[in-house]
Amino acid sequence: MTYRDNSMKARLVAGEKVLGCWTSSGSPVVTELLSLAGYDYLLIDQEHGVGDNLSLIGQLQAMANNPATAIVRVPWNDHVMIKRALDAGAEGIMIPSVDTAEEARAAVAACRYVPSGIRGAGWAGSRSSHYGMIKDYQLTASERLLVVLQIETVKAVENLDEILKVEGIDVVFIGAMDLTGSAGHLADRHHPEVVPYFELAERKILDSGIPMGTVPLQRSWQELFDAGYAMVNSASDTAILRDRSLADVGTFRQLYGRTG
Repeated sequence: MTYRDNSMKARLVAGEKVLGCWTSSGSPVVTELLSLAGYDYLLIDQEHGVGDNLSLIGQLQAMANNPATAIVRVPWNDHVMIKRALDAGAEGIMIPSVDTAEEARAAVAACRYVPSGIRGAGWAGSRSSHYGMIKDYQLTASERLLVVLQIETVKAVENLDEILKVEGIDVVFIGAMDLTGSAGHLADRHHPEVVPYFELAERKILDSGIPMGTVPLQRSWQELFDAGYAMVNSASDTAILRDRSLADVGTFRQLYGRTG
C-alpha cells in the first residue's frame, strides 16, 4: 500500500475527464484485474454490492500498486461507516442519497478530523496511515481525499442550490436510476416528467464549477462526457461478466443448438 497523492482529484481539478468502473462483487481478484485494465478509478460498492470491511481491505490491497484511484461507496451517510472505509484506506468516499445542505455538511465533516470535522482519531492503528507509520497522516489526509456526494431524489434537486454551497465537495454525482424513481418513472430517463429534473440538476452543477458525475442510463458514457460530465462509471464488474457470458452462450446456441 502506498500513501500517495490523489491522481483522480488532481485530474478533476485540472478540468480533465475520468472513466471508472463499479466493482460490486467483493472480489479482490476481479478488483485487481479491473485496476490493471487502465480505468482512472474503481468504485467499490458497499451500498448495493457484496462485501464487508474485511473484504474491502482485500480489494484495496489488490489495487495498492496500480494507478487507479480507489473510491468506496458507503451504505449510507453515516459517520461510522465513513470512518471505517477511510481507516481501511479508501482514497475517495461516495456518500449516497444526500438530500439537503445539512446532510452534505455532515458527510464532509465525517471525512475530516477536528477542527474541521468529526472523523474519529484512530489513525495510529489504521491501515490508512500504514498503521501509524505515516507521522503526518492526520494533517494531510483530508487534502488527499476525494469526497463524492450523490444527488438521487427530487428533494435533492430542489435543495441543490444550498447543497452546492457546502465547502469540501469534490464531485456531485447524479444517481440517475434513483432520480427517475423519485420523479415517478423508474428507469425512464427520457420521460417528460423526469427530464426537467436532470436538466435542472445538470445546469446547476455545471454552473457551480464542481465536477459532475453519473452512470449511463439511456445515454452512453461518451454522450455524458460530451454533455459536460467529468466522472462517469462506464460499466460494472458484474455487468461485464453477465453481458459477455450471455453473448457467448447466445451465439453458441444459435450455431449449435442446445446440447445435453
